[in-house]
Amino acid sequence: MELTWNTALSGVETSGIRRFTALARATPGACTLTIGEPDLDTPAPIRAAAQASLAEGDTHYPPNNGQPWLLEALSQYEERAHGLRYAPDEIIVTAGATEAIFIALSAILNPGDEVVIPTPAYSLYGSVTMLCRGVPVALPTENSGFQIDPAALAAAVTPRTRALVLTSPNNPTGCVYTRETLEAVHAILRDRPVFVLCDDVYRELVYTADYHSFAEFTDMRDRIVAVNSFSKPWAMTGWRVGWCMADRPVKEKMQVFHQYAVSSVPAFVQRACVTALETDTAPMRALFQRRRDDVCARLAAMGLETQTPEGAFYVFPSIRKYGMDAEAFCKRMLKEGLVGVLPGTYFGAEGFVRISCCYGDEALREGLDRMERFLKTL
Repeated sequence: MELTWNTALSGVETSGIRRFTALARATPGACTLTIGEPDLDTPAPIRAAAQASLAEGDTHYPPNNGQPWLLEALSQYEERAHGLRYAPDEIIVTAGATEAIFIALSAILNPGDEVVIPTPAYSLYGSVTMLCRGVPVALPTENSGFQIDPAALAAAVTPRTRALVLTSPNNPTGCVYTRETLEAVHAILRDRPVFVLCDDVYRELVYTADYHSFAEFTDMRDRIVAVNSFSKPWAMTGWRVGWCMADRPVKEKMQVFHQYAVSSVPAFVQRACVTALETDTAPMRALFQRRRDDVCARLAAMGLETQTPEGAFYVFPSIRKYGMDAEAFCKRMLKEGLVGVLPGTYFGAEGFVRISCCYGDEALREGLDRMERFLKTL
C-alpha cells in the first residue's frame, strides 16, 4: 500500500532559519546570532495581567475573533497610534502574525494565482503561497537600495497576480519603504484587482520619523490586509498573539479559515494584550537602535558594506567580495569561527548574511569579535 501526500507540499521545506539555528546550537562553543527574538522577558505588567486572568478563572472558550474589549482596544490603538481606522468587527485576533498571513492568503488565492514578493523577504510568504497552491513571484530589490523599483513591479504583475506582500520595516534588511516607493506601488495597483498584504510587525521598531504603511491608502481599503503582532515590540514571541485588519467583506472570508484552523486565541492571554497596548515601546525601540548602531559600526570597521537599517533588529551586510556563496560562507564561519549568522539565500538574496541585533550586548560583542577574526583568515 502506497500512501499519498498533499501535492502542495512539493517544494516546501521546513524553515532554513530554524535548521541553521539548530546547527549552530549543536556546534560546541558556538555563538549564535540567528534568531529574531528580543532577549528581554515580557514586561512584568503584561505577565501580571495574564496571571490575574488565570486567577479569575478566565479559562473558557472566548469568541472566535477575540474578546470584544480586546477588539475595541486594538481599534482604538490603531487609530490613536497610527491613524488607521478599522472597526472592532474588522479585526481578528490571531495566533501570531503567521496565522494572519496564512488565513489572508488562504482566503485570497486559487490554484495558480501569483503572489509578488519583494526580496530579500521572510521565507514564510513564499512557503504559505505554495501551501495555498499559489505561485510566489520574487521581485529582487538588491540593486535599488532594497526599495521597490516601479518598472520592475509593473513588469512582475500579470493577469494571474492576486497579491503583493509588503514588509516594512523589512526582515532581513531593516529597510523602510519611502513614501515615494509606496505611492509608486499605489499608482501601479490602484486600478488592478490585486490585494496588498501589509506585514507591519516591526512597525513599532522604526528609527526614522518618516514612516508610512501602505494601509494608509484608504482608496484601496477593499484590497488591503494589515497584519501585526505583539511578539516583537513587547517581547511576547512565545505568547503567539497577533492581529489582522481588513475591510469587512475580506475579514469575513478570512475568519472562516481562522475559525476552523485555530478557533481562537487562548482566553487568558487576551487581557494581557490590552495591557501591552498600554505599555510604551520606546525603551525597546531605543535599545535596538543603539544595538543597530553598534553592530553597523563594527561591520564598517571590518570593511563590510552595509546599508543602515531604518527599522527592525537585523543588519544585512554584503559578503560578495569574498567570492563565496552565502550558505558556504556561513557554514565555514560557523565551523572555523564558531559564530552563527544566516545566509541571505534563506531570504532570497545571494551574497548577503543576516545578523540579528536582538541578542544581549555581551553576546553581540563576542559574536562580532569572532566574525572579525574569521574574516581576517580569508
